[in-house]
Amino acid sequence: MDETTIVGALLGLIEGLTEFVPVSSTAHLLLAGHFLGFTSPGNSFEVLVQLGAILAILSVYVGRLWKLALDLPSSPKARRFVGAILLAFLPAAVIGAMAHGFIKSVLFESPALICCVLIGGGLILLLVDRMKLTPRYTDVMDYPLPLAFKIGLFQCLAMVPGTSRSGATIVGALLMGADKRSAAEFSFFLAMPTMAGAFAFDLYKNYDKLAYDDVVTIAVGFVMAFIAGVIVVRSLLDFVSRHGFALFAWWRIVVGAAGLAGLWLVG
Repeated sequence: MDETTIVGALLGLIEGLTEFVPVSSTAHLLLAGHFLGFTSPGNSFEVLVQLGAILAILSVYVGRLWKLALDLPSSPKARRFVGAILLAFLPAAVIGAMAHGFIKSVLFESPALICCVLIGGGLILLLVDRMKLTPRYTDVMDYPLPLAFKIGLFQCLAMVPGTSRSGATIVGALLMGADKRSAAEFSFFLAMPTMAGAFAFDLYKNYDKLAYDDVVTIAVGFVMAFIAGVIVVRSLLDFVSRHGFALFAWWRIVVGAAGLAGLWLVG
C-alpha cells in the first residue's frame, strides 16, 4: 500500500468519525490534507469520500426508512416528515449549486479561515449548549414544516468549511425549540439528501479529472468512512442525550487553535 493510499485511509477514518458530529468533517479533512501534503483534483476527495458516511447512516436507519416508505401512502404524519426533510434540504441544494465554484476554489483553499471558523463555531456551540432552553419538540416526526425550512437555512451556513453541517442544523434546531436528541436525529435524516446531492453534483463536475489512482484512494477512504460512520451514528444520540455538545465544542476550539499554530509555524 503506497503512501497516498494510507493517507486516503486516514482521511476516510477522519471523515467517518467527524461527519455526524458538530465539528466539521470538511474542516478536518482539509486541514489534515494541508499538513499531510495531500491534494485531490478539484478537492473532490473531501466530497466523494462522503459516500462511505452516506451508506453508513443508511445502513443504520434502513429499518426506519423502510417503515417510513411503507407508511407514506396512508400516514399524513409520514408524508409531512418526508416533506419537512425535502423542504429543509432545498436551500442548501440551491445555494450549493450556485456557489459551488467559489466554495471549492476559494473557501476550501483558506486554511486560516477554516481554523477561525472552527474556533468561532466552537464558542457558539458551547454557549448554546449551556443555555437553559425549554424544548417544544422532542420527536423529529412532529417537526412542523416552517421549523424544518428554518433549520435548512441554518444548514446553508455550512457552505463555509469549518462551520459543520451537523453543527449548524443542530444549533438552529436547538434555538428554535428542539431538544438535543431530536435535533441530532433530524440532522441525521437531513444529511441523507444533502450529502447524496453534494456527492452526485461533485462527481458530475469532476469525474473527468479523476485518474485511476484517485479512484483507488477514494475507495479506500470510502471503506474507512463507512466503518467509522456506523460506529458514530449508533452511539451519538445516546451520548448527546446524556452529555450534550460541550465535548465537541471544546474539540473544535482545540483543533482550530492547533491549526492556526501549525500554519504559523510551518505554513
